[in-house]
This record gives sequence, C-alpha cells and structure tokens, in this order.
Amino acid sequence: MIQRELLGTAAIPGGEELRLFRRTLKGGDEFSIMLGRIELMNSRLSGSEEALATLTCKRLRAKNPRILIGGYGMGFTLRAALTVLPNQAHIEVAELIPAIVDWARGPMAELSSDCLDDTRVKISIGDVRKIIAAADREYDAILLDVDNGPDGLTKGDNEQLYGMTGLSTAKSALRAGGILAIWSSGPDAAFGKRLQKSGFAVEEKTVSARANGKGAKHTIWLATNE
Repeated sequence: MIQRELLGTAAIPGGEELRLFRRTLKGGDEFSIMLGRIELMNSRLSGSEEALATLTCKRLRAKNPRILIGGYGMGFTLRAALTVLPNQAHIEVAELIPAIVDWARGPMAELSSDCLDDTRVKISIGDVRKIIAAADREYDAILLDVDNGPDGLTKGDNEQLYGMTGLSTAKSALRAGGILAIWSSGPDAAFGKRLQKSGFAVEEKTVSARANGKGAKHTIWLATNE
C-alpha cells in the first residue's frame, strides 16, 4: 500500500482541522484534503467541480461577465471557468481558509497552473456570505461549492447560505438573468423547492465526480434570476 504523506493542517473556524495529504503514484502525485475521516477533495476527482463552471458559463448572457466563486478548493472550478470565459471577464474567488490558498501556491502548485495569477482573477480571503450580502446586482453568476452543499457538515452556517434568507440575499446580489450555481455531494429535493420558492428558474443536473464520466454522481443546481 502506498502511504500518504501529511503536508499540512489548517484550522476551520469553530470546527475540526483540515489535513492535506499527498500520495506519489505512477501517474503523478495525488492530493487529498480531509476533514476528520471524511475526504472533502481529491485531485483525481475534478469532473463535477469543473462542470459547475462550464454548465454555468455557457448560460451567461453578459459579454464581460462578473463572477463570484465561493470556495477555492483545489481550483478545479476556477480553472474550468478561465478556459471558457473571455479576457474581459472578472472572477472573484472567496476562500475562508487562508491555508487553502497557501497550499495552492505551495505543495499543490502543479495543480494551480498559474490560475491564481491570471489577470482576470481576484482572491479574497474571507466568508463568501459577507461578500454576497454586500453586493447589489453586482454579479452575473455566483458559484458555490461550500461545505458539500445544502446538506453539508455545518448545518448552522449552511442555513445562512442555503436557507430562504440566504437565497434571497444571493438573488439580490445577482444581475437580471444572473445564475446562482450550487454544487452538492448529492440530491436534495427540499433545497430544489426552496430555490423555486425564492423566485429562481431552476435546472438540476447530475454530473460525475470524474472527468471521464465515471465515479460517484454529484448534483448541480442552476438557478436563474429572471
């Protein structure tokens, strides 16, 4: 068995610590970020995070879109967005845990592919909820990959994003025709109904964890502010 190497730890406000691991395999290094015994992210499972960006971006109407991404993770969503967005786009990435960005520039730099230094990108260290709350019809899209989705690990914090009040706040931060896109580790019928009740036109997509279409299935909601 190939042993994992612990590369770093990071405290989560009010929660357990994150741990970054690396395994050296024949096909290259594999990185994983763990919360306790739960694997939150794996560098070989990028398909659904990439789909969060591509499914959203192809629906955008703006020629020079302004996008907010909640959660950097391993950068899959950001890199996918950069491949399809025009040079005039502006992408703000809100990451709550500074160590995540440090790892992206450090031990996981091979994954980042200089996306953090792209002129279209602004990295904001802080709570995406506060950025959304401060915005007024500012974004063409808000992409959220926070805490495994609406039925995540920290219920109280999730309510502020995925409850009725949080959805109303996000709607106010979007321009007309803007899209609220949400990644989830699985389906959630009650959340889909909340999106509709909040006044969004809703599409629900099932996507694969792996870019080759294999692996576990995840859920993405595309909610348009009509």
